Amino acid sequence: MSKPKIALIGLGLIGKSIGKALRMVGGQLEVVGHDREPLASREAQKVGAVDKVSWNLIETCEGADIVIMATPLKGIEETLKTVASDLKPDCLVMDTANLKVPVMRWADELLPDGISFVGGDPILGDHTQIEPSQTEDKSRADLLKGTLFCLTPSTKATAEAIHLATDVVRLLEANPFFLDAAEHDGLIAGVEQLPVMLVLSLVRAMSAEPSWREMRKLAGPAFEDMTRILSQEPASLRDMLLFNGDNAVRLIDSWLQELYGLRASVQAQDREGVQQIIEAGLTVHERWLNDRGIGLWEKPQAPEIPSGGGFFGRMLGLRGNVDQAAQKKPS
Repeated sequence: MSKPKIALIGLGLIGKSIGKALRMVGGQLEVVGHDREPLASREAQKVGAVDKVSWNLIETCEGADIVIMATPLKGIEETLKTVASDLKPDCLVMDTANLKVPVMRWADELLPDGISFVGGDPILGDHTQIEPSQTEDKSRADLLKGTLFCLTPSTKATAEAIHLATDVVRLLEANPFFLDAAEHDGLIAGVEQLPVMLVLSLVRAMSAEPSWREMRKLAGPAFEDMTRILSQEPASLRDMLLFNGDNAVRLIDSWLQELYGLRASVQAQDREGVQQIIEAGLTVHERWLNDRGIGLWEKPQAPEIPSGGGFFGRMLGLRGNVDQAAQKKPS
């Protein structure tokens, strides 16, 4: 009997880390990778993220039980168009993009009946995601350990496919977090898109000041840390903002209201008002850091899926290996 096949499309940080984690099951899975960049493919094979790579996208996905697209948002639609007609019946397709509404729409439009799609968005807990490195491989099998992994099942996804997607996430030692695609994008706009827009406006406004030539010399760690989020591909930032435009505009308006309130208090030299604004912001930030540090989130509501955790076992011959793989992984 041939090994169950998982196709990884996109071999950047997330793709390689997922591949490393899946390969720790103990040789019971065949992980085949594909990336448009030959260098990325060679590197993924070199660091043990895949069993083999294929230069042909369709060939990579043919016969796969699970296809995971770990590509930028702009590449997902084209990938689905290319592989849709060649996917194995009952295949599960997942992604890792940070917006879900456009991805779910493409999946519904392009994937044939019998193919289940479960959208995904892993929420990393450090700066690794926004600090690309051309020389250092930062991928690791435990990159997603303990993190939230958002899941947005398509209405066409079967209960067993949803269960399988949940098992994949648990195999990565992440925590499945089910929510609606529109809800996801409304929430993510405040913690990913809005920060990008704030920093973009900050950098453009300050660089337009006549004093920028001297001001930039005084920019230290605080400015560097705040602007770190811009260390991403421009096209990815553009797509992230435009595909979630309604939510982005709504939150810009909310932020402007808050900013004008702070401006008014500072202009009026209102010591008590400014103190209250600072204390309120610091309290929220401290509570968030503490809750994130200990994983103190509300228990997510999961859709009704088969109980027992045995779908990996029935389909992929991995009964019990979700827990076994976790025990083998480095702490």
